[in-house]
This record gives sequence, C-alpha cells and structure tokens, in this order.
Amino acid sequence: MGIKMKKVIENFLEYVRIDTQSSEESLETPSTQKQHNLAEVLVRQLTDMGAEEITYDRKHCYVYASVPASKGCEDVPVIGFIAHMDTAPAVTGEGVKPRIVENYDGKDILLNQEKQIIMRVEDFPELSSYKGKRLIVTDGTTLLGADDKAGVAEIMAMAEELLLHPEISHGKVRIGFTPDEEVGAGADHFDVKLFGADYAYTVDGGKLGELEYENFNAAGAKVIIHGRSVHPGDAKDKMRNAILMAQEFQSMLPVSENPMYTCEYEGFFHLDQLNGTVEEAKAEYIIRDHDRIKFEKKKELFLQTGAFLNSRYGEGTFEIEMKDSYYNMKEIIEGHMHLVDYAKEAMEELEIVPVVVPIRGGTDGARLSFMGLPCPNLCTGGQNFHGRFEYACADEMERIVDLLIKIVEKYQVFN
Repeated sequence: MGIKMKKVIENFLEYVRIDTQSSEESLETPSTQKQHNLAEVLVRQLTDMGAEEITYDRKHCYVYASVPASKGCEDVPVIGFIAHMDTAPAVTGEGVKPRIVENYDGKDILLNQEKQIIMRVEDFPELSSYKGKRLIVTDGTTLLGADDKAGVAEIMAMAEELLLHPEISHGKVRIGFTPDEEVGAGADHFDVKLFGADYAYTVDGGKLGELEYENFNAAGAKVIIHGRSVHPGDAKDKMRNAILMAQEFQSMLPVSENPMYTCEYEGFFHLDQLNGTVEEAKAEYIIRDHDRIKFEKKKELFLQTGAFLNSRYGEGTFEIEMKDSYYNMKEIIEGHMHLVDYAKEAMEELEIVPVVVPIRGGTDGARLSFMGLPCPNLCTGGQNFHGRFEYACADEMERIVDLLIKIVEKYQVFN
C-alpha cells in the first residue's frame, strides 16, 4: 500500500472520531461550534504539508487552501475540490468507533456483539458486491460520517500527494471545506471570490464511479391550519379540527408523488413534520423535482390546494409559507460539460466505470453552481449515509484519490 493510500484511510479514521454533527435548530453558522474541532485539525494538517493561501474563516467555519501550480502550468484553469465537514442530525456522530473489516466475505456483518446489531445482506444487497474488499464500519450505535469525511480525507490525501510530488504536472488547485451542508446551509457564507477557482467538484457522492451533475429543484413549505376547538359533546357544526384539516390537505396531494413511491427523475411532495391540536396544526413539507417546469407546477398545485380549502373553510384558515431552497445545477453545468467529460475520461483511464446518475437531493455544488462556480459531484466510496449502517469501502477511497489527481492532470490540455 502506497503512502498516499495509507494516508487517506489514516485521515478518515481520525476525522470520523471528531463529532461534527450539525443542527437544524440553530440559526447560527456554524450551527454547532464543535465543527471547528475538525476545521482546526485540517488547518494544522494543511500547514504541515506545505499548502499555501490557507484561510480559516473562524466566524463561519470555512477552510480554504491552495496547492500551487507546477512550473509552466500557471495559466491552466484553477480547479477546486470541496467537501463538507458536518454530519447529519439524523443519527448521533458522537463516539464513533470505526473498524476495518479486512477481506470482507460477502456475508452479514456483526457490528455490535453486545447489542446484536447486524448489517444484513438481505437488507443491503449491494454489500455482496464488496466481497474481498476492505469495509470501514461502525459499532452500530452511531453513523460513520463517510458523508462527507470520506470526501474530506480524499481531498486532503490528494493535496499532500501533489505537494510531495512536484513532478506531477498540474495547474493551481483550490481546496474548500464547508460546515452545515447537511442542514442546507453549506454555501451560505462560502466566499466564491476568495476561493478563486474557475471550476470545481464537490466530493460528496456514493459508490465508486458515481458522477452527478443533476439534482432536484427544491422548495420548503409550511402550512399553518387554524381550527376551532369546541367541547366534543357540543361540537356538531361548530368544531373545526385543525389536525383533520391537515390530513385533508395531505389527501389532496397526488398519492403517487410521495417519496415512498418515487425514484430516479420522479419528484415528490414530502410531509416531513406534522404536529398540532384541534385549535392549530402545523405541517412542514419539502417539494422536489428535477424538471424545472414540473417543479413550478408542483408548487402551484400546493398553493391551489390551500386556496381551495380556504374557499371551503374561510379565508385565512390555511396559511402557506413557501421558499425555494436550491435549483438543478444541470442548468449551469450544461454550459461547462468539460467538467463531466474530463471526470468520465479520468475514470475510464483508471478502469473505473462511470455511472452518471441524478442526485435525489442536493449538494453544496448545486448552490455554488448558481453562485458562479460550476460544480458537479464526485463519488466518495461511502454507502448508507445518515444511518447506523453507514460504511465506506477503503479500496474505493484509495482509488478516488487517484481519480482526483487524474482530473487535475486533465486540465493541462483544457481549451
């Protein structure tokens, strides 16, 4: 195993032990101060390896750095690589205990003997494709943090390899690490001008070979339903049960356009949270579609549903607050398809099969693309993100380091 290969796994095992879970409740950036704990480690490592132009935004928890261009490559486009430091709020990231399953046998993996937590092939059939590989897993009580500390580790290993080997010819490379991607705020304070890259890639995907330049158009909506509470013994023709009216609202949305029944390019309405009383109920939704026209029609239907029910129950009974979150980066990337073409060529040269798939979600890259930094998404080698059965393939992570270097080399012939 080469030095760079040892380094990416060594980095990753260190990073996942640092709790960087972000919070949906906080209005601050970063949403949790503990994200600085990883940022400080990265700044120290970047300094030690000899990276240049290191900037640590201590207020908002962003880290930027450069690998200088090789002699004669100063005019090559500046390529950036970006990953996020936080982990999802869905499952705790405190006390992560990673371990490497060497030469995985393709069978169920006992994660925790005491609690009898088992990752079963029956539940995760893709596991069988990793037979003979090295898998990094948890003890089943936390998430792993491959999303996106695998991406962070791979970018750091790439940077160190380029700095240690000046004979690798390349243009200037910019590195960026962000907080709060998991709560939708990763790009809020990203300084595109300071970053100074012409183009970039987020390294925040899944299985080796995945390459993504399409994502959902996204909106969030809150429905506030005003009911009328009356003693149930005397409620006839008087009570308006806000909880039941919220259910009525939901029943008017297309049943087939529920995330439980959709895949690939199919969009959805997702009731994410519902709480309330007879007097008042609040429902929170996310609305998604890859197609911009279908996305706008979904939002229109949502608003029309509220308007119809207001005509039935009285104006103001249903209040709707709606806000767009991000858009499909395909609109931007289609004007810079060299980003996709070079990534595919680099994969093929490394005998990696490119798998171009749409993201059924969003990344920092989606927002950054609309902020002037075209930014598709690359694989990390992780699987089962945001849960106790998250894992990463060490062999794939090592190959992704080579992939990042190969992409950088590709831009020497950019025209």
